[in-house]
Amino acid sequence: MAQTAASIAITADAAVDAAAEPAGSEEPSSAIIVTGTRTKGMSEAESPAPIQIMGSEQLARTGQPDLVQSLAQNLPSIQAQSFGSDMQAMNLQMKLRGLSPNHTLILINGKRRHGTANVAVSGGPYGGGASADMSFIPPEAIDHIEVLQDGAAAQYGTDAIAGVINIILKDQDHGGSINGTVGKYMDGGGDTYSVSANVGFAPIENSFVNITVQKKHKGFSFRGNYDPRVYGTTTADTNLANYPDIVNQSDYPYVNRIEGDPEVFQTVGTLNAGYNFGDFQIYANGSYGHKYAHAYENYRTPDRVVYDTITDAVPDGVESGDPLYSSGFSPLEAVHETDYAATLGLKGPLGAGTFDIASTYGHDFVGVYVENSGNGSLLADTGYTPTEFHDGDFKSSQWTNTLDLSYPVDIGLSEPMNVAGGLEFRREMYGINAGDAASYYGSGAQSFFGYSENDAGTYHRNNFSQYLDISFKPTPDWLVDAAVRHERYSDFGDTTVFKLTSRYDLTSTFAVRGTASTGFRAPTLAESYYSGINVGPNAVSGVLPANSAAAASLGFGGLKPEKSTNFSFGLVYTPTNDLSFTIDAYWIKIRDRIMISSSFYGFSGSYCPEGYSGTNASSCKTYSEDNYNIYNQEAVYNAVASALGGEIPSYVLTDSATGGRNMNGTVSIQTFVNGADMTTRGIDFSAKYLMDTGFGPINWSLSANYNENKVDKIADLPSALYTSTVDASLTSLVNKYSVWQLENSTPKLRAALGAYWENSVFSVNLRENFYSKVSSLISAPSNCTCSGDVEIPVNASFITDLELGYKPAEGLKISIGANNLLNHYPTKTRKDVMDAYLANKSTSYATSKYPSISPYGFNGGYYYARVNVTF
Repeated sequence: MAQTAASIAITADAAVDAAAEPAGSEEPSSAIIVTGTRTKGMSEAESPAPIQIMGSEQLARTGQPDLVQSLAQNLPSIQAQSFGSDMQAMNLQMKLRGLSPNHTLILINGKRRHGTANVAVSGGPYGGGASADMSFIPPEAIDHIEVLQDGAAAQYGTDAIAGVINIILKDQDHGGSINGTVGKYMDGGGDTYSVSANVGFAPIENSFVNITVQKKHKGFSFRGNYDPRVYGTTTADTNLANYPDIVNQSDYPYVNRIEGDPEVFQTVGTLNAGYNFGDFQIYANGSYGHKYAHAYENYRTPDRVVYDTITDAVPDGVESGDPLYSSGFSPLEAVHETDYAATLGLKGPLGAGTFDIASTYGHDFVGVYVENSGNGSLLADTGYTPTEFHDGDFKSSQWTNTLDLSYPVDIGLSEPMNVAGGLEFRREMYGINAGDAASYYGSGAQSFFGYSENDAGTYHRNNFSQYLDISFKPTPDWLVDAAVRHERYSDFGDTTVFKLTSRYDLTSTFAVRGTASTGFRAPTLAESYYSGINVGPNAVSGVLPANSAAAASLGFGGLKPEKSTNFSFGLVYTPTNDLSFTIDAYWIKIRDRIMISSSFYGFSGSYCPEGYSGTNASSCKTYSEDNYNIYNQEAVYNAVASALGGEIPSYVLTDSATGGRNMNGTVSIQTFVNGADMTTRGIDFSAKYLMDTGFGPINWSLSANYNENKVDKIADLPSALYTSTVDASLTSLVNKYSVWQLENSTPKLRAALGAYWENSVFSVNLRENFYSKVSSLISAPSNCTCSGDVEIPVNASFITDLELGYKPAEGLKISIGANNLLNHYPTKTRKDVMDAYLANKSTSYATSKYPSISPYGFNGGYYYARVNVTF
């Protein structure tokens, strides 16, 4: 959103002044903020709402050149996604206070940042996430970051339910720096390098231009088991007998490489510039970046893509049944992503007040590809298949135009009342382009079915908003801030949200503060219109667009906005300039939270109708009226057929060899829904102490977050869908496994104790992180000694980070360090579950060694060296 009431009321050059403050010094009570307040020169400890600051030096001391990781390692209320399946692996996101990534608003110099086009299509806390991709902002470009841990919808935009992250770019007009980092995991993989440079200059008097470029690479990692399909089992013996070349597959027998990091190549650049004439400033900033990333998917045995039909296109010497890949293959999902944004604005005095007018445009384009793969149906039918596929494209853009005004009004109080207001017009776009026909023909490209013309489309909406914010002090020690915001969406209509903030300084060292606010988050266009329907030889599955006619036929009727209510109350104690404490309790209620639904079935061949005696009847599961109704819903069948243009392919329903019922055939669908009401409550604590010693100052910090998410209610199923008469949870709108992750995948207690010591030559940065237990819930695999639903925990852990620095000369610093110094791994997946996976020859044995929900990942220790040159 625009630079809103909370920051517009400061003078025209306040953001520049704030950026110039020594945020990197990290002295308690001294760092100046521009987020969540309109008072120029206000410090972090003086804020009426909880806020934390990370300076550029603190960002640099996290080792991995990744902005999300830097935030998550230092701020306990932020959790970084450590692993994502399919396309999520290319764009790992973060969540604040355990809420959705979409509930945190990202700003650059106070202006709304556009979101990614790569929406997370999954269950759990990251599902539906389409927030800004912060990997396109190089850390070297940042002066400091301000994290407002408070609902701020009325101040910054109606989707700022969890809080706001405001990234303040460097604005120096001279000097610069060059930063080089290399690193890798102790147990292999993750080989990383990053080279970045920042320079500031003044091309003409009263101007500044600050430019940053970064090139970085991160290699694959692997933390899985061997694959029981190719080693150590009777199934492996059979596969090896039929395809002896399997032993020549790379990394045999650890051929299934999906449990690990993708490989990423990324180049980014940013510009921040301004020109002052008189009391006015023309300013501009922008970024441009390209990312190429690819991630391993499940290994395929050689029989998955074979020459079943002999045509003129078949190479000489090839016989029917010969595999395309003699040793099997590991497909890779890949993206070629281009992301850019630009802001141009003018600000200055307007009478006794100020104005700020700006326009921001951002665009993200994600080309989706599959490498080292094949299309079995295409090969069988034509004798040819590509090994690389273009699956389609995601695209999104956001154009924001803002006018922000502020004016002081003398009403006889100790300070003038500040009145701020403004307007915003925003235009948003989201779309999907179809891929190559080969990517979705028949069984489609192995590992990632392409997007067809049925999925393709481009969608737009407009938003117009107005806000008013009044701040005054009834007494010199009492601050009151009231904000109201009205927004109109072209696809949802109107909403009005409010916020009331107050702080009272009981003494010069002790204050109380609190906020009450409401929020309204319209679903992203991606949540409303994402479509990904896969048509394989035995199955039709995927995601039905929430705003489609097919979804409406099931009774969904499109997505509604989320609504929220936030309360917080806190205490601030600053006994000295070198020591400060803050503690804030919060309560957040979200109604109609958007998430991915359960799967609903229109056909499942193994669940036969009562009395079925046709071909393959002996393979039918024992008849149950309830099970048959769950897995054979006519309304779902018709909706999927409608989305495909009118019919389900006959081969999904009928066994081509016998003409009987296809026992392996399924027709199922998911969609984004307003799935649940949730309550989040917790406590944020922060303490900072600057301790002077005879050998240099030590900055001590202790931050902690207690957070509890509770699903209060799951929304009812539409009447067109079947509700189980035996166990309603079997047909819940959102399944219990997603609900469990919403409640249990965020540590209830997270703390970070830090100490930074520095003198003229040496420095030491020590950080001790604590993560309480998290867990996921799975259905017990067959043959498991366990039964029913099984909890997979990651037990409570301490993670130690350490960095040592040495300055051999002025302007040169050499550092070595480690994230997770002691190479600690999360709790392994339960042995009885893994034994069952092994007995079933399941790919899960190779890919579930460590739970993917681990809040600190599963790669172990990361060790690095860095050289920084300043001039």
